[in-house]
Amino acid sequence: MLAWLGITGGVAFGSAVFPLISVELFLVGLVSDHHHHPPMSCWLLGAVVALGQVAGKLVYFYASRGAVALPAFMRPNTSAAQRRTRWRVAVHWASRWFGVLRAKCERHPGWLLGTTGISAVTGIPPFMAMTMLAGVARMPVGAFLCTTLLGRFLRFSAIAAAPALVLRLV
Repeated sequence: MLAWLGITGGVAFGSAVFPLISVELFLVGLVSDHHHHPPMSCWLLGAVVALGQVAGKLVYFYASRGAVALPAFMRPNTSAAQRRTRWRVAVHWASRWFGVLRAKCERHPGWLLGTTGISAVTGIPPFMAMTMLAGVARMPVGAFLCTTLLGRFLRFSAIAAAPALVLRLV
């Protein structure tokens, strides 16, 4: 069972760093197939996935604060040739947008906390964007961790419980 929990945590971390990986699909597949692994509590799975997800998102949180060095092509102050690339234009507009949002979030910290919590549970607004906004707006690390761990725990515990609930209704 510990091996499966480790794999689950690794997939959760990977999906947080590389959004093309779906921890939701992995989790549903894991809880739906009891022939290849022991049954696990939806609460335990929710906690493991929440820890992996939030650990992975901390990379983006700290990068948005400037505490983690980004690759050269993602840095705001790049060469003239790189500024003309589509990526550079996207980074430029995103940084302007984040600047406006940062000012609003600093004036209304409850809005940022609430929106981050809702995003952690529902994925709306996108959790990746809210993670970066929380970093840019200098949300306290403790508030970010508490809000996102609780929200992700609720989300992934519900996803882990969903197949069993559906099968009982059928």
